[in-house]
Amino acid sequence: MKFQRRIQHLGCTCLFALTAIIVVTACGPSTPPPTVVGARVMVYNIHAGKDAAGRRNLDDVAALVRELDPDVVLLQEVDRRTERSGGEDQPVVLAGQTGHTWVFGRTLDFQGGLYGIAVLSRWPIVADSVIPLVVSPPQERAGGSYEPRGLLVATVETPGGPLEVLNTHLDASPDDRNRWQEVQAARSVAERSRSGGRWTLLGGDLNSLPAARTMNHLRAGGWRDAWEECGEGPGFTYPASEPARRIDYLWLGQGIGCRAALVVADTASDHRALVVDLVLEGPAAVTGERSPAADRPR
Repeated sequence: MKFQRRIQHLGCTCLFALTAIIVVTACGPSTPPPTVVGARVMVYNIHAGKDAAGRRNLDDVAALVRELDPDVVLLQEVDRRTERSGGEDQPVVLAGQTGHTWVFGRTLDFQGGLYGIAVLSRWPIVADSVIPLVVSPPQERAGGSYEPRGLLVATVETPGGPLEVLNTHLDASPDDRNRWQEVQAARSVAERSRSGGRWTLLGGDLNSLPAARTMNHLRAGGWRDAWEECGEGPGFTYPASEPARRIDYLWLGQGIGCRAALVVADTASDHRALVVDLVLEGPAAVTGERSPAADRPR
């Protein structure tokens, strides 16, 4: 299934001729009209570059990104130079094979390298930060280990203005005690971004079913589940071989419309990718600001 991007430019100019003089007058309000930007966003847990059977599959992940041609990609379970990844720097490899820029959010030192989340973008990424999602008490795993979670916040300069992309990978425990704390913290950060008038997306592998209290907490804050808004069917994303659960999400802030959503039938990872076609309009024009990126050819 192929999506189509639509970028609309709004505006009008009225021409009035008086004898030999031509007067050009702008119609409508004096403030610039809203800039409307089409954006395709992909949410994908890449399982440290391995398929469900544990075989290296990073090249197939890159090929899928190229085929789907997203503007922004939210990646989870990303390795940088770990023993598990064979020393590969996965965001660098993916960026090199897709032509996207990238930022990485470290959540854990692992096997001689780093582990975490990443964002790829066709557009410039002008700022990024990682916010720890702290839980109390700290969760202990087998052997007394602890896997901290984080929220990667990336500011992407779209042709119509800044887009805040918030990417995370929530706790996978059967008990949602940790996820509940993590999603409260993530929502708080997202709402600070949204209140500043910027387009804001929150997504990732949230390890929650749609009816879970964690997801209802986002709905209560006015966030919209992209799949519920413009997807069809159950939208199952996990496991990739025989998907039975929807645990990968993209939540939309104000001024973001949803055109279409698709779960891609592919087994390059142990998750299936979620791809959403969006329309960005409204917030970036509230102050009349226009991004310098709007004047650059895409």
